Amino acid sequence: MRTPASDPSPDPGTARPIRIGLPKGHMQEAVFALLAGAGIAVRVGSRNYRPALSWPGFQAKLLKPQNVVRMLHAGSRDIGFAGADWVAELGADLVELLDTGLDPVRIVAAAPPTLLVRGALPAGRRMVVATEYVAITERWIRDQPFPATVVRSYGATEAFPPEDADFIVDNTATGSTLRRNGLEITATLMRSSTRLYANAAALDDPASASRISDFVLLLRSVLEARSRVMLELNVAAEDLERVISILPCMREPTMSRLHGESGYAVRAAIPRSALPALLLEVKARGGTDLVVSEPQQIVP
Repeated sequence: MRTPASDPSPDPGTARPIRIGLPKGHMQEAVFALLAGAGIAVRVGSRNYRPALSWPGFQAKLLKPQNVVRMLHAGSRDIGFAGADWVAELGADLVELLDTGLDPVRIVAAAPPTLLVRGALPAGRRMVVATEYVAITERWIRDQPFPATVVRSYGATEAFPPEDADFIVDNTATGSTLRRNGLEITATLMRSSTRLYANAAALDDPASASRISDFVLLLRSVLEARSRVMLELNVAAEDLERVISILPCMREPTMSRLHGESGYAVRAAIPRSALPALLLEVKARGGTDLVVSEPQQIVP
């Protein structure tokens, strides 16, 4: 991935706006929430495909994720949000700027259990596979011990077997839809999530690259904050080292003397996943008055 230039940004009122593709559909809510967390409001009017961003210097357009990928590849958008699955499917030459981790899915092969041999698709048998991911599926089939004819589907792919296809390749978050339709996952072709991509040419211009870099920093600060909580506590001087030695903070905890020199106040941004066990251990080592709060943004 190229590193955007760090030159000071020009006045966004005079520079060419950064053309950003925002996803329309199931990704939209999560992306808009991410932008809002960074303090960037998106104002969308009725039947309006060109929303306004409160962050200056950006010109937005609502597009289906597949079209975001196509417009980025063509150069009519500078940056945009799309799933990694559609970038792979469309073979777009893009620069990945940020994996938001939003809307994670797997692209999987799934089949009726009656077709499977010891849990796997049968080797040597010619089959029909239905999928929206034709390119991804064809690449995968080249390495499989069976030939297959690929049939493009246009939604509701899980309905094809067994009458119209032997198995399918589709995306799934939990696998529940596949199970409800009597299908069993046999292989994972790739993992995908909502990511921010750029057309490489947009990063070749120092002014554009600088503004894009700032935009990525704001989004990354929200994602970092979502993964952490702020832990504040008091601790006596004799217990200080025992407490701070177990704090998984970003660098070093922040400490200050309590009134009357009676101990220390300690603050640390810790991984959210570590919180339950850590609270009990900190308390056992002498920490008192523990307070947990939610940071909105963290910029390392």
